[in-house]
Amino acid sequence: MIITLLKSTRLTWAAKNVHMYLLAITYAYFLQIPITNPLQVLEGLFLVSVLWGALYSLNDLTDLDIDRKDKSKSTRAFIENSIDPKIVLTFVTVLVLSVFSISLITLTPLFTIILLLMVINQLLYTLPPIRLKETALAPIASTATNNVLRVASCTVILGNILLVPLSVYLLMFVAGMGTYLMYKEKTKVMHGLAAVFCILMAYILYVGDMNLMQVLIVIVPSFLATIPLYLSNFFEKEKMINLADFLYHKVVLIFYLACIIVLLL
Repeated sequence: MIITLLKSTRLTWAAKNVHMYLLAITYAYFLQIPITNPLQVLEGLFLVSVLWGALYSLNDLTDLDIDRKDKSKSTRAFIENSIDPKIVLTFVTVLVLSVFSISLITLTPLFTIILLLMVINQLLYTLPPIRLKETALAPIASTATNNVLRVASCTVILGNILLVPLSVYLLMFVAGMGTYLMYKEKTKVMHGLAAVFCILMAYILYVGDMNLMQVLIVIVPSFLATIPLYLSNFFEKEKMINLADFLYHKVVLIFYLACIIVLLL
């Protein structure tokens, strides 16, 4: 049972949090802003990852009947091993309350507010009667908004939510929408967003809101990892999605964690 609960948290999906934290940390590094609280930054990353683990568990519980009909999701924790929903809800509640308790005691109140926004957004996305994932707002409410909140959760620990320029927040929002649409095979809208992303990226480089080193560290590895996800829209969907999952949630995760440790030290 414990293994099933832990699997439902999708531990390797912490790559999304690590990615956004690395982005924020690079701004402090290249602007030569001393990071005097590296342990709090790592604590924030840990708390955000635990919170999202709990939210992924809740998501899998609410999608159980739908996921059973999807072969690509046959390996998800609660499909492979049935578990009492009451136990799952207890598990999620304990994790969420623990995260908020630690956050309130040890970190800035703004960080806790951002955690609360993450929870609210995910509950609106996942739970009926609103359940945004089944509406046209799904691409906005999913990874796009959560990317912005993840970045903000790090910047407030670093002392300035505008440490990352607004144009880069927007870039991460667009990137999140694009990733979601690739996964959902919405190719027409996805191609339009790709054009917006490229234009915005060119603007950011032109005005100096991001340097080439940040692009090489933060953008290129994640871009390479999503290529199989893009190709999944055209052939061998399951194989390409599994490859994208391995590259981003394992290979890139390790690379980004190593970068964070180096920059913080």
